[in-house]
Formats: sequence, C-alpha cells, structure tokens
Amino acid sequence: MNIEGMSAVVTGGASGLGLATARRLVNQGAKVVLVDLPGSAGAEAADSLGPNARFAAADVTTEDSLPAALDVAESLGPLRVLVHCAGRGGPVRILDKEGKPGSLAAYENIIRINLIGTFNTMRLVAERMARNEPVDGERGVCVLTASVAAYEGQIGQIPYASSKAGVVGMTIVAARDLASRLIRVNTIAPGIFDTPMLARVSEDARRTLGASVPHPARLGQPDEYAQLALHLVSNPMINGETIRLDGALRMAPR
Repeated sequence: MNIEGMSAVVTGGASGLGLATARRLVNQGAKVVLVDLPGSAGAEAADSLGPNARFAAADVTTEDSLPAALDVAESLGPLRVLVHCAGRGGPVRILDKEGKPGSLAAYENIIRINLIGTFNTMRLVAERMARNEPVDGERGVCVLTASVAAYEGQIGQIPYASSKAGVVGMTIVAARDLASRLIRVNTIAPGIFDTPMLARVSEDARRTLGASVPHPARLGQPDEYAQLALHLVSNPMINGETIRLDGALRMAPR
C-alpha cells in the first residue's frame, strides 16, 4: 500500500515504538495522528514530527474517546493505516511471597489495556477503513503489537504474557474476519526493546538484557520495529501473520 497522502493512527504514539513508527510514516508522506493518554508527551511528540502529525488524547479501552481521535485522522485524509502500540506491563504472581493469591485487579487492568484495548481500537478503526474506496485492492492495514512474552513469558509476567498471547490469537481471526472488507491484519512480537518500559531498569540490567540476545547482542531499537511495521503496511501479501522481532531470543523463566 502506498501511504502517501493517506492518514494513519498510531496508538501509544507519544514515545517508544509508536513514536518511531509515526516518524517513519510521516517521512513516507502519511498524515499521522498520535493517540496517547491525556497528560502524555503526545503534543510535544507530534510537534517534533512537523505539520503532518497531530496529537489526539484518548484511552484505547473506552468507546467514547477514540472516535474523536479517528475523526481527526479522517480530516487529514482517508484512514488506511493503524499501528497499535499502546500497552503496559506489570508484575503479578499467581501466589505472592506470602503465599497469598496475586492481585486480580492488577491482572484485569493489564488485560483490559493490552487485549481489550487492542480489540476496541481495531474494531473502531476497521469501521472507518471499511468505508474507504479500495486502492490497489486494499482499504486498510492494521499492525498490532504482541511480545515474545506471548510464547515464553517469564515468572511474574502472567498478565502481560496472557494479554499478548491473546493478541497473537486474534491476529489470524481478525485477518479472516476483515478479508471481505479488504483490510489486512498483522502483528509484531518484539523481544527486548529500548523503550520507556525499560527506562526504570538499571544500566547494568539493561546491558545484561542486551547481552542475552543471540544476535545482535543488544536491545532492539524502536526504529527497527518501525521498519517492520512499514513493511507490513506496504507488502500486500503479508496477512494474518505474527512476526517475532527478537534477534533469535528465547526468554528464560527468569
């Protein structure tokens, strides 16, 4: 799909994977709306990308704030691209150190943001994409974000791992569901990336994490995610796929 002159929505666009992807989309000629929470650095991020980027505050888990953000995107051009990066992590154990049950509220919160937020965003965007006139046999492309934790979640990652496994599971179903609308759906499952989620980790721990990657033995860079996201948008035969982006990493239990 040629995205020049078209609009794209990038959730989690204020930083990390989302901001890197938004930057590449703008550089390819798209008009991009960065969607992130109120109070994020979304406005500053959009300003840094120039006149073809906008910020729209929204919560991906709600039905009432996302439509306004999508209206902004459609005011810039036909909405044909979604890159959904919004998500969060957080430790939860089945049993804590005292042997008490882990927090159900914390588990539900991560599932709501990572999994329900993905479904909610995709369904609302797909409604807009389905109204587009086809271009080269396509109306739109959705790129979702999972994680290698969907396959090898570590101890303490049970809500994050199960939410991302849910995203992997919905990918082929969503691609089949939306095929009749000429909308493709693919997912990227990143390994250990240098994003704000790792910002609170010490420099020594970051070096150790990077060294655990077989090759290249370092943390992934957000722009490497962005490069793959744009390829998934541009290649019309890639559909229903989840692609690991991890330098051959397979996570250990801890």
